[in-house]
This record gives sequence, C-alpha cells and structure tokens, in this order.
Amino acid sequence: MRRPALILAAVCAASASAQWTTPPVSGPGLVYGTFFSPTAQTTVSYHVSLPSTYDASPTARFPVIYWLHGSGVPTTNIPTLNTWFRNASAEGLIPPVIVVFPNGMGASMWCNSLDGSVPMESVVIDDLLPHVDATFRTIASRRGRIVEGFSMGGQGAGRLGLRRPDLFAGISMLGAGPMQLDFMDAPKGSNVPPSQRAALYEMVWGSDPAYYLAQHPWTIAAQRASVHQTLLTEIRIGVGEEDFTMPSNVDFHGHLVSLGVPHELTVIPGVGHSLPGTLQALAAAGWDFYNDAFATPCREAADVDCSGSVDGTDLAQILGQWGPGHGAGDLDGSGTVDGVDLSRLLGAWGTVQ
Repeated sequence: MRRPALILAAVCAASASAQWTTPPVSGPGLVYGTFFSPTAQTTVSYHVSLPSTYDASPTARFPVIYWLHGSGVPTTNIPTLNTWFRNASAEGLIPPVIVVFPNGMGASMWCNSLDGSVPMESVVIDDLLPHVDATFRTIASRRGRIVEGFSMGGQGAGRLGLRRPDLFAGISMLGAGPMQLDFMDAPKGSNVPPSQRAALYEMVWGSDPAYYLAQHPWTIAAQRASVHQTLLTEIRIGVGEEDFTMPSNVDFHGHLVSLGVPHELTVIPGVGHSLPGTLQALAAAGWDFYNDAFATPCREAADVDCSGSVDGTDLAQILGQWGPGHGAGDLDGSGTVDGVDLSRLLGAWGTVQ
C-alpha cells in the first residue's frame, strides 16, 4: 500500500492544476459519465455502478450510495467497490443499489477550498447530485440516499452528511481522517512530513485554523445535533484498532455521545488503515447499516406520502438552506432558519413507527 507521505507528495506537486476529469474505469455495470458543473465552470467526471437488475426493471427506482474515495488516485478502488456492492445486492444482503463514485481529485478533502479554486463540496451537492437524479432512476429523496467514504472520504462523508440532513438518511465514516481538531497535530503513525502536511493545509484550508474547524464534522455535528436526533439519521463510524486515525475517531464518537446524536462505533481488532480490512470486518457483522438507512420511514403524522412537506412547508427547501451557499442557515444554532422553527416543523412529523 502506498505510504501517506508519498500520496501527499504527489498530490501537492500537482495541486496547481485541478483534475476535474479522470479516465474511465471499465467493469460490469459501471457507467462513466461527465457533466458541466456550473459551480466549477468546467466538465466534471464521475462513475456509477448499476445493480444487475437495473436494465431488467425499467420502471423501478433504486436507492443510492454516494461513495467518497480517499486521498490519492480517485479511481483506484472503483472496481473493488463495484464488485462488492453488486455482489451484496445480488445475494440479497442489501437492496439493489446504485453506487455513485464522484471524482474528489487527489486531496480535495471533499471540502470547498478557502481560496475558491476547488469548490468540491458544492460541486458534489449542488451539481452532481441533481445530475444523477435526472440521469438515473434514483429514489430522489433523503430516504433513498447514503453518503459513505474511507479516509479522506470518511471525513468528507461525515461533513456532507451531517451538514445536509435533508439529503442523506445514512452517514458512514470509515477510517475517517483528518479528524483531529488541529490539522497540523499529526496523528501518531501517519508518517506525513510536516512540510507536506503544511502544503495540504494551505491548499485546502488556507492554513486558517478557523476555516478548518468550521468545515470539520465536529463543528457541524454540534450545529445539526437536534435535527439528526429528530430525523434519526443512521450514522456509523468504523475504524481499525491499529489505524492511525483511530484515536481521533474515538474522540469524535465521544463528542456525538455528548451531543446525544445516535450513532454506532465499531473498532475493528487487528486492522490498520485498510479499506478492504475495514469493509470485510463490518460485512462479517452484517449489512444492517445500509438496510436500516434505506428503511428510514416517513414521519407518519404529516408526511404520509413521503413528499417532504409538512403543513404546506417544503422541508427540503428549509433544511437545504443549511448547506453552503444556501442562504443564512442556522449559523447561531438557534434552531430557526428565516424565522421557521425547525423543532416545531420536524416535530410535526411525529414518532417513527
């Protein structure tokens, strides 16, 4: 496995030129796509894994996993993950599912860079997600979406999923990093030289500790805790016991506990910072996370048709304002957006049956 230091060296050396497209990857059920991103003002590529039943069921709609890769070459693990999820669907372990592999470049951290040169989070949320829903037969609602990732992608899944409770019913953070609250406080065992860590810190967060913390899942979890409690978002943290990100992931688990945000932590014995090892260990314990997230019920009291509206108020529109570039949001943690009491609105959805 490539050392993190070598990955960062290659990434930082090429950081001046954003690589918004990758070469296509071939495989059963894999589709390579491109679209024009209004946010990035350029063509952006992605891959999609379609279940074996997609063509045979021309009227069916399918749930979607947005799978965020780790640092390094964006397409490296697509063939493995394509086989992994297609086999799981074929064996009935999870429902037939569409898996979207966005192109997060080598080290975007799935974050809008402070200087605006790589607006990665906005490209995924504001441009790619609507494009996928318009192009494929997705279940185009919160209950039909999970965001998951490993390493850089695990941290990104935490940020995107926690920030956008209107879009994702499940959040899966695997070997997530960076999760320390001071980016330059290198986790023991990461083997990334200080000069390369500093280059990445500048490239993504402008070497600004306030911006780094504002984009950190730790901060966003505190801002969104009450909504995730109400919506019962399925959240899991999976990390190897020997993974250098393990201590900061366990700290984040403690933070969620203190916030009262329901979630599940699995520390996997004998596993380091390894995607295959992490996936295999979690699969051995069952596929409940995916099934539970996709089974998220609509709130019986008002949203019986799963339309996303309560008393004539569009829930997605209100919650959508919490995302980057979507208006004032709930930056003060008051529980209101533009005068709308989110606790009252979400409470109207009743209890989960």
